Amino acid sequence: MNDQVYLSFDALHHLVSAALSGGGLSARHADAVARVIVKAERDQCRSHGLYRIAGVLKTLQGGVAEAEAVPEISHSDDKPIIKVNARGGFSPLAFECGAPLLAEKAGRFGIAAMAINDCVHFSALWPEVEQLAEAGVAALAMCPSNAYVAPAGGIRKLLGTNPLAFAWPCTGGLPYVFDFATSVAARGEVELHRLDNTPLPQGWAIDAEGRPTTDPAAALDGALLTFGAHKGSAVATMIELLAGVLIGDLLSIESSALDNGRLLAPRHGELLIAFAPDAFGAASPAAHTQKLLAEFTAQGARLPSQRRYAARAQSLSRGIGISRENLAKLQQMSSGLMPTELH
Repeated sequence: MNDQVYLSFDALHHLVSAALSGGGLSARHADAVARVIVKAERDQCRSHGLYRIAGVLKTLQGGVAEAEAVPEISHSDDKPIIKVNARGGFSPLAFECGAPLLAEKAGRFGIAAMAINDCVHFSALWPEVEQLAEAGVAALAMCPSNAYVAPAGGIRKLLGTNPLAFAWPCTGGLPYVFDFATSVAARGEVELHRLDNTPLPQGWAIDAEGRPTTDPAAALDGALLTFGAHKGSAVATMIELLAGVLIGDLLSIESSALDNGRLLAPRHGELLIAFAPDAFGAASPAAHTQKLLAEFTAQGARLPSQRRYAARAQSLSRGIGISRENLAKLQQMSSGLMPTELH
């Protein structure tokens, strides 16, 4: 018997949104949060897909996130800076509210920035920068998280997984996109190893005593490591400064203090910077982009997001595959039953 059920994007979005609404989220938040979850599931990014639903609702029930929060946008028409106060709500709705204005200002000024303050963050950043690239602008996005990561040479949690994402529009094709944690792996990947009862690769984490470990549970009690040792540690620190100090929001250690060991989604800020590719006087940026990216193909090298885009094409062709067990759980949660882990 085939354990997989294949649903359209809209059908799965409806189920996830209903499950989130059943758990107490407002309709606007449920719609926005469901959209990024289903995008991840569509692209077979399980660490940010259906698995995240239980954590979203647990965070809501724990009082960290505001179910009815309405984001507030402030900006001056003659300046390229936008501030969005998420008012303690989940970040996807705050981003959706501010993104069109960010793209418009980038086109008008050549470069623009948007700070999202006081948001609860759980999602990947690539859906955001990809959406901006589809609007014709290049984009950077970054944020801290809770402190899960030891700095290079350290033995305790100090930094967040601190993701960094970038997108560049490609005329007539899918944008060039990357999104990676500055830890060796995203914390969600470690959680999936825990749920699947599989060991971590060597070099991902240390335990609470600072010793290397491949045990997911010990890693979650200890700390993740940065990619590239001191290089990843430096980039993660830059993100703490830009998406914490610069925008007047929490550092990862401060977000962890707010969480107080409950392992809920972190509450902090996010910084996005958008660029108009033709604003700096470059001749034929689209042709120049194609010249560069074509060389990757010529060498047989893989571009970032190619695996996601291939998975997306498959999902659009046959539907998004989810297990019958997860489908049953979603249907139960949409009726208001207690949230349960999906994986």
